[in-house]
Amino acid sequence: MTLQVGDPAPDFSLADADGNTVSLAELKGNRVVLYFYPRDNTPGCTKEACAFRDNYEAYQAKDVVVLGVSADDAKSHQKFINKHDLPFPLLVDEEAKVATAYGSYGLKKFMGKEYMGISRSTFVIGPDGNLEKIYRKVKAEKHPVELLTELDEL
Repeated sequence: MTLQVGDPAPDFSLADADGNTVSLAELKGNRVVLYFYPRDNTPGCTKEACAFRDNYEAYQAKDVVVLGVSADDAKSHQKFINKHDLPFPLLVDEEAKVATAYGSYGLKKFMGKEYMGISRSTFVIGPDGNLEKIYRKVKAEKHPVELLTELDEL
């Protein structure tokens, strides 16, 4: 089953880089940008994370919670956060259970090889806990800026 705009966002509880549990249920009442990315410290993922960082104040001004999710462990997330001064939590989804629930985990192809992994995608979850926007195959660098303008339309 593919998630659609208007569907309830799949609930989750994941640890952040510091070991604190972040749960969607506790964020109810807030608009949440949940973005899935393949790996810490890779070129595209770094561009995307830094674009969210560079526009973070604008997201905060709109009362939006930004959360990044990958299958990397907490230690990897901590290095990524420290290296690029990221102001928002990165969540650990090592078994890709949350990515799978959001349809963001599956077969990928790169340079002739096939493997299972997280695909770059973003979900905007409304204060009511329902999906307001779904972005698949996003452009890492431009997406966080384009998303900001689209949030005004919600």
